[in-house]
Formats: sequence, C-alpha cells, structure tokens
Amino acid sequence: MDQSYTRMTREILRGRRAGKRRYITGFDGIRTLAVLGVIIYHLAPSTLQGGYLGVPIFFVVSGYLITYLLIQEWDTTHSINVLSFYGRRLKRLYPALVTMLLGTTAYITLFQRSLLVNIRKTVLTNLIYGYNWFEIGHGQSYFDRFSGESPFTHLWSLSIEGQFYLVWPLVVLGLLLVFRKRARAVFPLLALAIVSALAMAFLYDPKNPNRVYYGTDTRMFAILVGAAIAFIWPAHRLNANIEPAQRWFLDGVGGLSLITLIWMFFTMNGQAALTYKGGMFWFTVLAGVLVATVAHPGSDMNRILSNPVFSYVGQRSYGIYLYQFPVMIFYEARVNIGNHPLFHALVELCLIMVVTEISYRWIENPMRHYHYGQLTNDVRAYLQQPGAHRLASSLGVIAALLFGLTAVGFVQQPAGAKPTALQRTINERQAATKKKNAAAVKKQKALDAASSKRKHEKVAFSKLSKKDQKTAKKYFLTADELEISKQTALTAVGDSVLLDDSGALQDVFPGAIVDGAVGRQADALPGVINGLAQRGQLAKTVLVNIGTNGYVTPDQADQIVHAIGPKRQIFWVTAHVPTREWQNSVNARIAKTAKKYSNVHVVDWYTAAKGHTDWFINDHVHPNDHGNRYYTSLIAKAIAKENQ
Repeated sequence: MDQSYTRMTREILRGRRAGKRRYITGFDGIRTLAVLGVIIYHLAPSTLQGGYLGVPIFFVVSGYLITYLLIQEWDTTHSINVLSFYGRRLKRLYPALVTMLLGTTAYITLFQRSLLVNIRKTVLTNLIYGYNWFEIGHGQSYFDRFSGESPFTHLWSLSIEGQFYLVWPLVVLGLLLVFRKRARAVFPLLALAIVSALAMAFLYDPKNPNRVYYGTDTRMFAILVGAAIAFIWPAHRLNANIEPAQRWFLDGVGGLSLITLIWMFFTMNGQAALTYKGGMFWFTVLAGVLVATVAHPGSDMNRILSNPVFSYVGQRSYGIYLYQFPVMIFYEARVNIGNHPLFHALVELCLIMVVTEISYRWIENPMRHYHYGQLTNDVRAYLQQPGAHRLASSLGVIAALLFGLTAVGFVQQPAGAKPTALQRTINERQAATKKKNAAAVKKQKALDAASSKRKHEKVAFSKLSKKDQKTAKKYFLTADELEISKQTALTAVGDSVLLDDSGALQDVFPGAIVDGAVGRQADALPGVINGLAQRGQLAKTVLVNIGTNGYVTPDQADQIVHAIGPKRQIFWVTAHVPTREWQNSVNARIAKTAKKYSNVHVVDWYTAAKGHTDWFINDHVHPNDHGNRYYTSLIAKAIAKENQ
C-alpha cells in the first residue's frame, strides 16, 4: 500500500510542461464562494453566520497563487524580479483602492459627517496597508452590527495582504536558495502557520476579539498554508495525465472539503471561542485542500468550479469586496430595511455589482495593463482628438472634486468621537439605575416573598396618592395596573433600549433591578442572567429586551429561557429596529419561543410603536422621553394582565 501511494504521488507531481503557465479558472469559483459568503454574511448574518470565513479562503488562494507564480518565475528565469512584482501588485490593487477611499471620504464629508472621526489616519493607514493594526486600537468589533459601522472596517484584510506582498518575494527567494529540495521549505512555513494559529488561540479575548481578528500575526496562518501548498504542489509541475483512481481520489477529497467548507459557513459563529481556538485554523486547512485539488490539472474540481458566472464574479471579487461596505452602510443609513430585508438586500447587491462593474471596466482593468511610462505621450495624443478636451475637463473636475472633498473631510474631522445626545442620556440613566438597583435589592426580596400571599383587589383611582395618580396618568395606567406594578418584583435584562427606558421603568416598578448594556447581543444574556441569579437578584418576574443589535438564534432563545428557569414568568419585548434586516427575524423568534414555553409572554413593542415616528429619536430605534412613556406602559399593562 505504501509503495502504491508513493507511486501515485509521484505520478501526480510529475508535470510534462513545467514551463507553461495556465490560468486556473476554478480559482474564480473559489473566489466566488468566498465573496458570496462575505456578502451574504454582511447582508443577513443569521442566514450565513460563518460567511466571514470567506476572508481566510481569499488568504489561502493569495498565498498559493503568489507563491506559485514566484516559483514559476524562478524555474523559468532562475531569478525573481522583485521590483516588477511590486509594480504588478500596485497596478492591480491601488487604483481601485484609492478610488474607493476618495469616493467614500467625499460622500461622508457631504452626507454623514459623524463618520469623519479618525478619517485622516483611516485613509493614510489604508494607503500604506497598515489599517488592520489601526483597527485593533481604534476600530469597533467586526461583529458589532449596530453601533455606527465604519464603511472602511472590511479593509483590514487588504492591509494584511499588502503586508504579505511586501515581504513575500524576498521570503520565497530566500527559501529557494536555502532549500534545494523544495518540499523541505514546507516545514518552516507550516511551523509558522501553527505558531500563528496558537497566537490566535492564546491571545483571544472574548470581551474584545479585535486583537486576534485583525492582527497580522494571528491571521497569517491562512496565507502560510496556501504558500506551503505551492511549494509541494506547484500547478505548472503537476501532470494532467493521471490514472482514474488518482483522479477519483483528488475529486473525492476536493468535493468533501468543498461540502465541509460550505457547512462551516452555516455553523461557525464568529463570536464563539472555539472559532479562535482551532476552528478557523482547521477551516483554513480544508480551504487549502480545496485549493490544491482545484490547482491540479488532473482533477475534475477545476472544471466543477468553472463556469461563466463564477468567472464573472471571481474576476470582479476584489471590487465586490472593496465596495460592499460603503454601499451597504450608505444605503441603510437612508432606508429603513427592517420590514422588507430580502428586497433591500437584493437592491444593495445590485448597487454593489453596478459600482463594481464601473470600477472594473474603467479603473481596475485599464490601470492593470497600462504602461505608466507613456502617460505623458498618451495624454498629449488624447488631447489632440476632437472633443477630447471636454471629456478631459469633466474627468478633471470629478477628480478635483473628490480630492477637494477628501481634503475638506481631513480638515473637518473631529478630534475624537464626541458622545451623542443618546449616549449622554444612556450614561446618565445607567448611573442612576445603579443607585436605584442597590436600593431595589431588599425591596425585591420582600415583594417576591409576599407575592404568593398577596391578592390583587380593584383599587379606585381616587384612592391613590397624588404622586401615584401623577405616575398613573403619565404612563397611561389604571389604578389596578399601577398597584400591581408597584407590588411586582422585577428583573429586567437587555440592551441600550432597556437602559434608555430604565428611569421610567423604575418609576413604575420600584422593586425593579435593571441590567442593560450598550451593544449587548443575545449570546451574552445567559451569562448575565446566571450572574444575577448567583447574587440573588433574579426576581420571579423577568423582563427581557434583546434583539436590537443582532439576530437571536433558536439555541440562544432556548438558553435564555433555560437560564431564567421554568418557575419564573418571562416577558420578552419585541424589537423595533426598522433600520436593520434582523428585525422581523428576531420578532418571529420571540413569538415561536412564547409558543414553545408557557412561561414566556410577548410584549409587542414593535406593533405598538410601528408608524409612531414621533416616539423615537432620529435613529428610529431608541425611544425619546415621549416614547419611553408608551414603552413602559406597554410592559406594565402586560405584566398586570398576567397577574390579575
């Protein structure tokens, strides 16, 4: 068996036309898979929660292709022209990048000046391919989908690739000179890849994954895996004429890796610890297997992943990746997409493709093949043509406008992100809530203890104190509803919407403990609930307000309910997030959870608030003081109804 395997390996690696370069069309299919994963993830994260893994696929393909082309150049010329390599990379990548940076900065200077914070450093670090390190210290989490996403966040991966292109010709040249047997070069490359993966595992911080997510050292293993494969599996040395058994082996391994990668797209959560403690590394290894089988001319995987659609998308994958975030963020800032997420996702996809096509035809393709040494002569010859002056003047005006607006943005950028009115309000209410929580702990225990003996009797409005009458009128409550609220021990857990309402909620529920956090998502809630239970602060009535910042999966909903327990009554507030695609999904999940568990009750804030734009501040999500009165009233009425 060992001799048969060795013979098969030698057959596969024996290339008959070592000097001939072939375009591996299946790589366009792999790029299409990667860019579709990223796009779908950004448009609808719950649909493809592992779509962000398209980036390591890009890294593996880049690592393989760049290394393979450098090795082939060495085999053909016995040298590597490093300066020529740099020139080709700059011509391929820089024109579209500069266009995107200028266009995006010009747009936000005109229409979204809140995004001008750190714009100078953002643009400059992108131009020198150091933006990923800037993001570690200054950027938000890649998975924060609500708190003012930057249209530049996704460019972190291009910076890592730029750093790779800078050093890699020299690294490959060194390896070729040091190792006469090229297969031995695989060992240091794989060793470095393992070190990089271990660094990701050990440096991972669940509270702030930015360091490992954006770091060159913690993400380099994907590029190194691709590079290592190129040393032992260079496409120009592989033999297309292999035996049927060998072909079946390659096809089987390649097909299995492709299916597994797609499965991991659907299952690997980007905020799970296992993703960073080995999960992403093994995903990358599988991507390397797919790349290797597609690169082999004797395998059918290249043909399977080759078709006109994949070729079209794959050849434009750089532009699609480049322009996706600005299009999405600018579109979603102007349009409430929550009620029709699929329709708006299709509109955004069309806009991305239109912008990409314009860039591909008029910027990327022409600049990639242009010889800049003849620029002066070409300009002179062009201007001598009839009507050329007019077009040149128009293009000059557009260029001047983009540069001018970018310069204005640079000058006008705020020194730092000043707290918005909402942030100041939430900070103030969070501080006040902490004081009230401390006073509510003893009151909550007394209310819970008395709840089983208490009988709610009808109360006349006139019998209320003047203070209670004022409170009841303010929150549109009957005397009975207010009395029940006052006698209900309540624990409320949730996100910034809950924090925004915390003052009003504790006015109506004096025995309420409120635990909210800005940006909180469903996966964090079980831990919060367990902590409250351990401190004896989890009342018999629990209010849940989660879903503002992202999807709630079936597992997350079950975990929240189980953490609270079957003996407590759970009141889950629906999400009003018309600016985000997950709104309807979250509300459907809350409704299904209420059907599944008898102790879960829906507080339908979405339906009550729909169409009442005057209840919200300008983000259409956080209620203003007027809206908070209705929000609190809805909760009090729902709880009173169950307790009557």
